[in-house]
Amino acid sequence: MTSTTPDNYGALRAQLATLTTEAFRPELAEIDRLSTLEIARTMNGEDASVPTAVAEQLPAISAAIDATAERMARGGRLIYAGAGTAGRLGVLDASECPPTFNTDPSEVVGLIAGGPTAMVTAVEGAEDSKELAAADLDSLSLTPDDTVVGISASGRTPYAIGAVEHARAGGALTIGLSCNADSALAAAAEHGIEVVVGPELLTGSTRLKAGTAQKLVLNMLSTITMIRLGKTYGNLMVDVRASNEKLQARSRRIVALATGASDEEIEAALAATDGEVKNAILTILGQVDGPTAAQLLAESKGHLRAALASTDN
Repeated sequence: MTSTTPDNYGALRAQLATLTTEAFRPELAEIDRLSTLEIARTMNGEDASVPTAVAEQLPAISAAIDATAERMARGGRLIYAGAGTAGRLGVLDASECPPTFNTDPSEVVGLIAGGPTAMVTAVEGAEDSKELAAADLDSLSLTPDDTVVGISASGRTPYAIGAVEHARAGGALTIGLSCNADSALAAAAEHGIEVVVGPELLTGSTRLKAGTAQKLVLNMLSTITMIRLGKTYGNLMVDVRASNEKLQARSRRIVALATGASDEEIEAALAATDGEVKNAILTILGQVDGPTAAQLLAESKGHLRAALASTDN
């Protein structure tokens, strides 16, 4: 773990001055004197540039997703590692996968420097430790089928870089997501994704455009990987976990949209499949019973289209 002293403060300040995400914008130096509406318009205009920056990285993002899906299909996990806002975004994306795609919580994991406490309170020095990242990954018993995504707006955060370096040394797939060009994080990873969104509205506040860019990319990484793994049928979330009333209603609507069946048929299909949406759709469209649907889906590794094709209906 490093510490900032008078001897290295100058060097650190010089490093930050070279980062696009840390650049000062003189034209916004009096933004606090603008009306609230003017500030909102300015901020909205800044945010509008983020999708364009993400679009420039789509080939790199797509390659990373294909490599991730290949490993997850073999039983690997998707693991995010970051500090501060970047770490929180990773934890957020990971936490949304179980209810959305019915994944086990161990399949998509978010690691944040300093542990769960760091989700709401800054943990002093945690982001500066490569050793902490290695220890956090070791606690997960990393395998070569796993994918580790280091997330850092600056691309220089030791925790994110350490996670990628440690994972790569162990044979896991590595992805480095940053918002600066030629970053150390991207260089350390097999797949570097650098979404350069430019200087922030507030100097160095990378929870803004950089945070938005990271969220958009993480949405792609998890969502498209799950599509590749057969977690959807068209644009329907057929692996959704009906853990509350809203999701139970959504489950019934998904079956209806996929099959066009009556309410009575839908209720019977869900009852026959213990509420599993994908299985219920297969019983209706494939005209099979619940146990057969479960068997066909197991044989097709969860891909509903493949299971349906095997029914020859």
